[in-house]
Amino acid sequence: MNIKITGSGSYIPTKKVTNSDFAQHDFLNEDGTAFNMTNDIIAEKFVEITGILERRYAADDMVNSDMAIIAAKKAIEKSGIDPETLDYIILAHNYGDIQTNTIQSDTVPSLATRVKYGLQIKNPKCVAYDILFGCPGWIEAVIQAQAYIKAGMAKKCLVIGSETLSRVVDKHDRDSMIYSDGAGATIIEATDDEGGILAHESATFSFDEAKFLYFGNSFNKNEDPNIRYIKMYGRKIYEFALSNVPKAMASCLEKSGIPITDVKKILIHQANEKMDEAIINRFYKLFKMETPVGIMPMSIHKLGNSSVATVPTLYDLIVNGELEGQNLNKGDVIIFASVGAGMNINAIVYKM
Repeated sequence: MNIKITGSGSYIPTKKVTNSDFAQHDFLNEDGTAFNMTNDIIAEKFVEITGILERRYAADDMVNSDMAIIAAKKAIEKSGIDPETLDYIILAHNYGDIQTNTIQSDTVPSLATRVKYGLQIKNPKCVAYDILFGCPGWIEAVIQAQAYIKAGMAKKCLVIGSETLSRVVDKHDRDSMIYSDGAGATIIEATDDEGGILAHESATFSFDEAKFLYFGNSFNKNEDPNIRYIKMYGRKIYEFALSNVPKAMASCLEKSGIPITDVKKILIHQANEKMDEAIINRFYKLFKMETPVGIMPMSIHKLGNSSVATVPTLYDLIVNGELEGQNLNKGDVIIFASVGAGMNINAIVYKM
């Protein structure tokens, strides 16, 4: 028995937000003081570091679970399964359903339950629940689905990563330009087909790192102090990721027994292009190799950082031939990897 992705789907919001759309924002330092550079220069430096030219925001009349339902329907259709045969629906997110122009996160019932309702699944033995694991949430949910299947507790699982980060950003914080919205979904099944999940690695670093990402007040001291937004210590996250993600990926690859020369693609969570490039370069240096050209497909330039949705969306775009110059074929070995709030790190070695 092998455990494979038998179908995938994604939802990419139609609302495009370019860097020029931030031209009128009043960006401030953490202490509330003004920057000594114009927004044009801020945007220019932002692109140099992150690679992000534009991002997608959910329409005003949509919430997180709406996007998840759309992505889930596509994954179910691609897999050809009867949704009534699903044993688990596991939905990774961070902030629940947040309606436009509100400050409340709505997580009761769970977003997974809302997806089950939206799919009109009647089977009560289809268990639906959410996980909160930062940006690596979708990969962690896949690891959980694999565990259920290995233990004989499930045969088919729907695993989703969906988030509307645009609803929790501080418009006075430059980091708000990184975040975006989206959803990616996959069907994970037990199958007699060759390949599937070969190994996984997962860890939580919290002794010093727990608050590298957190909820904090607006940088504008005139804003309501009771409203808080997503905040991060970017330099600390960068240094942490460079130190720990390559080692986790290498450990995962070693467990799989697959030589590094057989790896076709690395699908890594994308929050910062330069950081991702540095992670991949350091990973290959562990094997005393140069980084192969084209090993790391990128979607961040047009889609930004959609947190838990980034990796499954990237996978879906590639397998459906929707990412220019990228493809995956049966038998190809890929690595999924992510890092995010917690600080959490995980990786999966997967054979198509």
